[in-house]
Amino acid sequence: MSPSPSAETARQCRALKFSQILTAPNQLTLARLAFLPFVIIKIVEGHYGWALILFMLAGVSDGLDGLLARRLKQQTLLGQYLDPIADKLLLSTLFLVLSILHKIPWKFTVVVFSRDISILAASAVLFAIAGLRDFRPSIFGKANTFSQIGAVFFVLLLEVKPVRWIWIARTVFLRATFLFTIVSALHYVILVQRRLREHTHALPTAPTRSS
Repeated sequence: MSPSPSAETARQCRALKFSQILTAPNQLTLARLAFLPFVIIKIVEGHYGWALILFMLAGVSDGLDGLLARRLKQQTLLGQYLDPIADKLLLSTLFLVLSILHKIPWKFTVVVFSRDISILAASAVLFAIAGLRDFRPSIFGKANTFSQIGAVFFVLLLEVKPVRWIWIARTVFLRATFLFTIVSALHYVILVQRRLREHTHALPTAPTRSS
């Protein structure tokens, strides 16, 4: 007895989703997540030099996965979700740990966490209610991610080499993080409203019943 078309379609969908995980860019993204516990361990142990090296390797993998996705034409739906999630987990966790150790003032971490939690919650609700899946990061969101990476980098570097110019760079990137976090959150609200309207207009209208 041959499998039904619906069962065959479901099997093909599962195979397609699994094949997306096996692409080189997505493997690099998963590897970036694997760096996280080791970076935290080195920070807690006070080995900031090793923590900085591991963080830089995670950053290199972040750049490589996007480059490989474009060069190898392996841009997948899974990657569009997985890459920003990996960035948020890595950076938000490091902000939290460094605040607990009094290396980053708490106000920056509270703002970062408030934005990320709000965006994740709003995305989940919009997906559940309206089926909206277009959550591409805006230019301000990318600037916010860059400023967070710079802030963590210079906070760790300051612990390795406590000189004035590094302290200044750390302060600049932390303030940029504070600014871009607020701006990107407000811009995200505007973008979601626009994409939700476009998504609603793209939906097929229900046929009217003739009397």
